[in-house]
Order: sequence, then C-alpha cells, then structure tokens
Amino acid sequence: MDEPVIVLDRLSKHFGDVQAVREVSLTIASGTVFGFLGANGAGKTTTIRMLCGLTHPTGGKATIAGHDVWQERQQVRSKFGYVAQRFSLYPDLTVEENFRFFGGACRVPITELNERIANLLGLTDLREKRNTPAGSLSGGMRQLLALGCALVHDPPLLFLDEPTSGLDPVHRQHIWNLLYDLSHAGKTIFVTTHYMDEAERCTEVGFIESGRLLAKASPRNLKASFRTKLLEIDVDPVMPALVRLRNIPGILGVSLRSGALRIYAPDPKALLQSWQTNWPFPELKLLGERWVEPDMEDVFTAYSQGYDAVLKEATQKNEESAGQIQRLTPN
Repeated sequence: MDEPVIVLDRLSKHFGDVQAVREVSLTIASGTVFGFLGANGAGKTTTIRMLCGLTHPTGGKATIAGHDVWQERQQVRSKFGYVAQRFSLYPDLTVEENFRFFGGACRVPITELNERIANLLGLTDLREKRNTPAGSLSGGMRQLLALGCALVHDPPLLFLDEPTSGLDPVHRQHIWNLLYDLSHAGKTIFVTTHYMDEAERCTEVGFIESGRLLAKASPRNLKASFRTKLLEIDVDPVMPALVRLRNIPGILGVSLRSGALRIYAPDPKALLQSWQTNWPFPELKLLGERWVEPDMEDVFTAYSQGYDAVLKEATQKNEESAGQIQRLTPN
C-alpha cells in the first residue's frame, strides 16, 4: 500500500487564547480529491497555511510525502502548488508574464518553461487572454490563472483555499472539471470550502468546526452514517411551523428545504405515526410527508450540532478499513 501523501498528527494552532485548530489528525492518500469543509472561521485556512509551511504549528505535527511541513518546509514547498483564498498574483503583469514569473520563482528549467506555459494556457482556457493584464480578468479567469500558476512546476499535490468562493456557476464547474482532470492524472487535491454541495464532488471529505475534526470519510459513507431516512413534511404556513416544531420534545432540529421542513429526530417513524393520529397544531395544516435521503448539508448539521441520536456509531480506529468513518468528538 502506498504511503499517504499528507499526515496530520494532533496538529494544533493557537493565537493567544484562541484555539484555531485543535489536535487534528488525518491522512490523505495519493490521488484523493479531499474536501475540507466548514463554516467561515472553522479553522480551514489556518490548517492549510500550516501544511504549506506559512504558519508555525503550536502543537502536533504534519508531513507531506514524509517531510515535516515546518522543519523541512524548503523541501516540502517543491512538492505542492497553492492557490490562496484571495487573488495573489500580479495584476499589472499579463497572463503569460505571471506564468513566466512563477515558473522562474519555482526554478522551472527555461528549456521546459515555454512548453509548460503553452500547456497551461490551454488547460485553463486562457490562450486568448495571454497578453491581458491579470487585473483586467474576470473573477473566474483570475482563479483559473492562479490555478495555472500553482501548477507551473508540475507539483504532485495541490492546495486550494476556497477557490470557487464568489464565482458564478459556470466558472465553478470549469474549475471542478479541471480538478477532476488533475486527479485523474495522479495529482492529490486538497480543497477547502464552505459550500456543502461541493462536498459531493470530492472522493473524501473532512468536516471541521471550531478547530476540531468532526468526521472524515467518503460522501457516500458519511451520508450512510444516518440511522434512518429523514422525514420531510409540507406545512402551511411554513415559517410559524418551523418555529413551533423546533420546541417539540423528540425533535433535535428542523431545517427549511425548498419550502418543506426537514426533521432531525431519533425516531422519526414514531413521530410521524403520532402526528398522523393526532396532529397537535390546529393553527397549522399538515399537507403531506415523505422520506428523503440525507445530503451533505444534513450530514454537516448532524455532526456539528451533535445529533448523535440520529447517527450510527463511528470510530477513529482502523481508518483504512472500507466504509470506516473517522470521527473526533470534543471532550
């Protein structure tokens, strides 16, 4: 079995009294499209900055291809490309000039650079923009340029910090198609995002909240961690119903989805049976009900809110086993 590309062992970072990352442990195999998901401020960017050798860990350690990300950061930096959360290229330089600058900074041999740039211009669909100043590009094209510059030295690992934030659906899809192509070519992708729908696009997902790793597995196995299907009901009027249902014993939480209410409960079948016998809200009309499969937003809600009663038992042991969910529960 190949050694994992990335290993985190109780990696931590404190800023004074603020615990940005709290003893995160995980491994990422070669060729994985790993989605690191969490809300703004959850610790995603701090983690990725430690992995890139830009921030000194407070505790624990991390390695990339067997090299310590801080102690051996000079050796590590040649093994990855990094796309920052904010546009970090040179706006006054043209697209091609940015490629040449970063190619030189990464010590790409001049004999290879021209061919490498030509390939990247095609890969990022920027051939017609090669002489356009980077600052004049649209947001989506800027991200494609940043991605291309991160690939100019042909690294085996790519870090992307919320690369699709604020982009239109067309450019979001373009970037994900490009990431799939890179993964197919053998590159490992580590992407942070707060979009739950993007978790579905990853081969493996890690949820982080308040600096803690909540769970790590494939999207399929994370969704399978629900004990049952979810109950979804149609109620009129819907907003008063949402408020009322949140306070009912036996209901852990309620979310609004496309005009319907999705119920998180330990025993939704018994709950529905009681409502069919005696609906307790005369001022509200129960119009219909259905069973739905959980999506990644449901999964993140359940783990982050501690809805253990709706989740199957998960273990941190034997992470390599098929279908295993790695989970870290706060003490």
